[in-house]
Amino acid sequence: MRAALSNLVAVCCVTSLTLAPVHAQILRVEALKTEYQQNPIGIDVRAPRLSWRIQSERRGTMQSAYQIRVATDSTSLARAPLWDSGKVPSESSIFRPYGGPAPHSATRYYWQVRVWDNEGRLSPWSAAGFWETGLLDRADWSAQWITPDISEDSSRANPSPLLRREFTLAEGIASARLYVTSLGLNIVEVNGQRVSDHLFRPGWTSYDKRLQYDTYDVTALLRSGANAIGVTLGDGWYRGHIGFEGKRNNYGRRLGLLAQIVVRYPDGHTQVIGTDRQWKSSTGPILMSDIYDGETYDARLEKPGWSRAGYDDHLWR
Repeated sequence: MRAALSNLVAVCCVTSLTLAPVHAQILRVEALKTEYQQNPIGIDVRAPRLSWRIQSERRGTMQSAYQIRVATDSTSLARAPLWDSGKVPSESSIFRPYGGPAPHSATRYYWQVRVWDNEGRLSPWSAAGFWETGLLDRADWSAQWITPDISEDSSRANPSPLLRREFTLAEGIASARLYVTSLGLNIVEVNGQRVSDHLFRPGWTSYDKRLQYDTYDVTALLRSGANAIGVTLGDGWYRGHIGFEGKRNNYGRRLGLLAQIVVRYPDGHTQVIGTDRQWKSSTGPILMSDIYDGETYDARLEKPGWSRAGYDDHLWR
């Protein structure tokens, strides 16, 4: 009898040890998002809203509290966070505002969260997510607005201008971001490759009041040595046919471009390539491009390699 009792105790102990890790993982946090996006770049909200989803193998599980911590590198989350919310009693897991120090431009912030459920059980910390800020202040833009140096007739549709610039980078690129906007629409190429499949960027706004910009990760498109960037502009809503009367030039008569590539090297220093007087312009195969009237394309006027380094642009202005 004593031997049987000892065996039963041993079995219970083994069972308890086996089940303990399972119970610890019943409640977990996943799907971290910042401003609706998972690991976004170019966030220019100074107090971004953070969201997550809880998972549990228990039915009826609800969140009763959460704790968020934020740091500028993933290794500092546990030992030296930039901000720790502490335990916050709340059932909400969406749009929880960041409450730490004011963020800096072009900086990556890592974050993670853990939660308590309605029975007081605590989840493990989630895997770290991140958000990366855009250019938060006008002073962060060292680039200058440029316009194509081509003759145009503002009373009708004009060919879509091409703008390009070559530049040289040092060895060992850690990361690179392109910040770009335009008066009119833009398509950007770096070393002959489109930076995105997005269309109609930067979108329609009341151009006399505000203008949106896009942020792209172009690290993989750049290389040490010679590089080139090329941008095609289109009339879009800025100066194309819009409105009940079908008028042109509702916001302006000249297309414009503002673009800035920020390259970071492993030692921390940066190199900035922005729109300036070194850019050149010409026209290409798009003879007319309009939101409602469509596009006229003449393939005979294509300029192969125009957005690559080494292209002969001596006839460009």
